[in-house]
Amino acid sequence: MSVALGPHTDLIGREREAAALRERLLTPSVRLVTLTGRAGVGKTRLARATVNALGGAFARVVTLDAAAPDDAGPGGLTALVRARTEARGPEARGPEARGPEARGPEARGPEDLSGKGRGPQTPGPEGRTVEDRGAEGRGPQPPGPEAPEAGGRVLLLLDGCDHEARGPAAEAVVALAGDPGVMVLATAVEPLGVYGEQLLPLDALAVPSDTDADAEDLHEVPAVALFVRRARDADPSFALTLENGAAVAEICVLLGGLPLALELAALRLRLLPAHLLAARLRGRTTVLSGGPVNAPARHRSLAALAEWSCRGLDPAAEALLGRLSAYEPGFGTSAAGLEDDEGLEVLLDRGLLAVVGEEAGGLRLAVTEPVRSYARARTPEADGADAHAERYRLLVAAALPGLSGTGQDRLLREAAAESANVRAALRRLHERGDCEAAAAMVLGCRLPWLVQGRLREGLEWCDTVAEGRGQQLTEALRARLADLSGVFALELGDPQEAVARHRRALALGKGVGDRRQNALASLHLGTALLRSGDPAAARGVLVTAHSALSTMGVTGPTAEASVALAAALHAEGDRRRAQGMLERAEETFRRIRDGRGLAAALRATAALALEGDEPEPAEAALREALHLYEAIGERTELPGVLEEFALLLLRTQPAQRPRAVRLLAAADALRQRTGAQVPQEWRSRAERARTDLGARLDWPDFAAAWAEGVRMPAPTAVAEALSSPAPSRAPVAGAAAEAQSLTPRQAQVALLVAEGLTNRHIAARLDISEWTVVNHVRQVMRRLGCTSRVQVAGAVGRWA
Repeated sequence: MSVALGPHTDLIGREREAAALRERLLTPSVRLVTLTGRAGVGKTRLARATVNALGGAFARVVTLDAAAPDDAGPGGLTALVRARTEARGPEARGPEARGPEARGPEARGPEDLSGKGRGPQTPGPEGRTVEDRGAEGRGPQPPGPEAPEAGGRVLLLLDGCDHEARGPAAEAVVALAGDPGVMVLATAVEPLGVYGEQLLPLDALAVPSDTDADAEDLHEVPAVALFVRRARDADPSFALTLENGAAVAEICVLLGGLPLALELAALRLRLLPAHLLAARLRGRTTVLSGGPVNAPARHRSLAALAEWSCRGLDPAAEALLGRLSAYEPGFGTSAAGLEDDEGLEVLLDRGLLAVVGEEAGGLRLAVTEPVRSYARARTPEADGADAHAERYRLLVAAALPGLSGTGQDRLLREAAAESANVRAALRRLHERGDCEAAAAMVLGCRLPWLVQGRLREGLEWCDTVAEGRGQQLTEALRARLADLSGVFALELGDPQEAVARHRRALALGKGVGDRRQNALASLHLGTALLRSGDPAAARGVLVTAHSALSTMGVTGPTAEASVALAAALHAEGDRRRAQGMLERAEETFRRIRDGRGLAAALRATAALALEGDEPEPAEAALREALHLYEAIGERTELPGVLEEFALLLLRTQPAQRPRAVRLLAAADALRQRTGAQVPQEWRSRAERARTDLGARLDWPDFAAAWAEGVRMPAPTAVAEALSSPAPSRAPVAGAAAEAQSLTPRQAQVALLVAEGLTNRHIAARLDISEWTVVNHVRQVMRRLGCTSRVQVAGAVGRWA
């Protein structure tokens, strides 16, 4: 007979944890399992649902609220422990089981934990229940100390072992440890700290990694699935659609996937559409309330949940929590200065701080919601937001010298990981009117924002800070901001606007007398003139800039000017001089270890090689550029390189058409995220390539490949390009033997693998089953001595 422990609710996204809990509860050697996790994560619901699903595995189930007052009455925890130890008798008590006796008679009570046959359910005080899993038809029996029937096991579900209840609960578990007939399932924010305790941590539900994903993909995300289910409970007409999908995904991210928060938010859809609810939650998640009236007080609102979660913190941990609440989720321990802070472990144990990632061996952390909103409201801005802004201002300034040399890839990836905190610090500096500090921070973010593809944001911040709010900026800062704004305008695809901004920067800089800054502005002006279609004017400006920078001994910018000047010379037909300048620039970038500068030089080298009908050096240069861009997380220049590589594949390896389609689609999608536009000439070239591919491939194959490319994140797109087989003009020794080792069908499958087709696509092309394709691919790998599809493609490139 199975007696429900509460109202039935579906466990969404908890299948793995439920299976692990069932396995542990059914293992005879396991005596104590503790479900741990922060408040509101659903520990009690998972525990009760799992126990219900076990059916008759236990002779008896006792549920107790560990936080309820214990008066040593018939339903009290102390009474249950005393009855159990007395039922075993003195001779059965080991050292671990004598805790209650050692503490005196006041710790004992008359209830027996394991007696069977006492009726379906005997309610005790404060929500306690004793449930019978034995024979039906027997009425309620008074509790007594008799021993359990042979083979019967008792499950004690001890719920809410937190704060003041943690110590007594741990003592009770120790007292029961010597009884093989008792299994304890506890729920707690922190481990009980009892010897032999097995922990099952329960995290928040997974949230969308991309808030712009389509509704079908969002449905597969556990946090979204729970939100949608509860939203339909409140409003049966609710549906996840293309229009509200992004807002629903944002709500799930803002709430950190916390099940209780998601359920409270879903209820608000009766009153607010999803996009307005998301806007309301951006400022403070603790506005959510309206939990069930029969739920504990801490589950009726997120403000109450946060207050309960922080209860009992010592002053040092509370102060640390207040300071960290100013940080955006995903901050690094090094960035926040937490390497030696002892309070970190306390906050992690309590679930007030969560590990959300790892970068270069260091943890990335987040103050969990709703605790973050609660702590921010209680922390003075001078102790929180101002201190946070000052810390990141110093971090940006300290990183600036290394961004164009050794350690560039590490610093740029750290900058990308901390981008949300950098923007928050910049907003705070601007709000309080510290214009010079804000301007310095914007200028320090130049390369990180270019690499991250934050072009529109960078342009807007340049204009906003230049306008001033509070103190007035110096002419020197205004000139540098105007020059930087031109760089962002050019990358966004507006060379005429860029030219105008760089001319303004030069005009402002004339009165300042900063030769280095004026030379840099000239370099950027020449680049913009070249992009606008005036190579002669560009060459004149770039020659002057290159000479000035070289005279001043500014190594990196001089090499950058060499690349730009080489492009201008190439446009005017002087390939020899352009090649010489590029070679010197490559040598310089390699020496100073500027990966982004080297990648730009390699792209220019590839363009020269292609014009000279030298595809192999061009491909080698583009491959190296892709490696370099992936190392630093480049997003602004990456779409262009992917397109250039795809067009080169079409020129040298027509069999790679499906791969070229995927790369063109990935480049298009990545560029859309940056908001950049490409020149009309290049856009027409890419569109002609897409049209040609659509005509040469079957439409279903083209559409499938394009859809795959659109969904590719940047690292996957780079891996897709680099996995293509390198072309070879001359046969490689042994290539003919490799080809002859395959049957005609296997050779056919190998060729299609080299084209980048999936097993499903190959099966459709050859009109065979997908499983047959899998077997052919395995045989091909075995006969060619390959361990991956990439190696198969390489082998095909040698003999195809």
